[in-house]
Amino acid sequence: MLEIIFIIIFSLYFIQLIVFTIGASKKFPKSSGSGLPGITVIVAARNEERNIEKCMISLNNLIYPREKLEIIIVDDHSTDRTGEIIDRFISGKPFFKKIIPQKQIGKVKGKANAIANAIEEAKGEIILTTDADCVVSPTWAKTIASYYTENVAMVCGYTNQKFNNLFTGMQDVDFIYLLTVASGAMNLGKPLSAIGNNMSYRKDVYHEVGGYESIPFSVTEDFRLLMAIHKLKKYKIIYPTDAGSLVTSEPCPDAKTLYWQKKRWGVGGLDSDFGGYLVTSTAWLTHLGMLLAPFLVPASALYLIGFKIIADYFFLWSVYKKLNLRLPVKNFLAFEIYFIFYVLILPILLIFTKEVKWKGRKY
Repeated sequence: MLEIIFIIIFSLYFIQLIVFTIGASKKFPKSSGSGLPGITVIVAARNEERNIEKCMISLNNLIYPREKLEIIIVDDHSTDRTGEIIDRFISGKPFFKKIIPQKQIGKVKGKANAIANAIEEAKGEIILTTDADCVVSPTWAKTIASYYTENVAMVCGYTNQKFNNLFTGMQDVDFIYLLTVASGAMNLGKPLSAIGNNMSYRKDVYHEVGGYESIPFSVTEDFRLLMAIHKLKKYKIIYPTDAGSLVTSEPCPDAKTLYWQKKRWGVGGLDSDFGGYLVTSTAWLTHLGMLLAPFLVPASALYLIGFKIIADYFFLWSVYKKLNLRLPVKNFLAFEIYFIFYVLILPILLIFTKEVKWKGRKY
């Protein structure tokens, strides 16, 4: 009986991977270069003196008609040299603009308030957002904007992580895994998540849902905006697996920072609907099964665990290939070990505390 239960749980997990692979593989029409819309790229930066210049250099190298491009860098009341670095870099570059958020828009806090202030000044038809610790590919904006065909309100893209050791390498695999789940679900009409460092939406649709000031506050403001647009039930929201729209982010430098990042995502995920909880529950039971199988069903444990690891590898490998990225086996195996404990422990932690610390602020 126990063996049958384990087989059912691992089979459900495998079926989910197949579904997400189908969704992430969907193709979408793209407009030609002459039909590209006007865009505004927004970067909210707080105490990012180590990263902001690299981000701006990549934005300066975007392949996009300059007359249709606006880049707003928001210095979110930094206490380091971020503002000074921004001022120096954008001098003489008319399509760059720096703002310091002066308005408290509704009850919006932190990064969401910084972005909301920038959108009030944005001239572009399409808003693209990334983070100060990210470097965008030269084709990023053009690729994302080309997907804004009729009735498309939001387009999301993939983000990978820089890596030079197992700790940062497993973070890269973690990002691609989670974003492939997000892409697969979204492209099948069931949005589960989105990430603000590679996200875009029509400005008029943003205003149609009332902007961030009309959305309940969340430490994952990108997810809230995604769900608000989805609830309109009148627009397409897509997540293409396209190497041209890739963004590369700095990984968390240590375990403490990684903990707060995952906790922030976990707290934001509490706002998920039934579909989100179903996916999470299946993953939780599967990883619990990986720990318990050697003791409860020892005869089948090796097959079950091996099946799950192989399924994960090919699930990820296909996406890495499409994104023109490499998937070192050692990074993948480190991720598999890390993922067991992360998936099992995080939901338990959220039962006891939902406090989040991020960018020097508590929520």
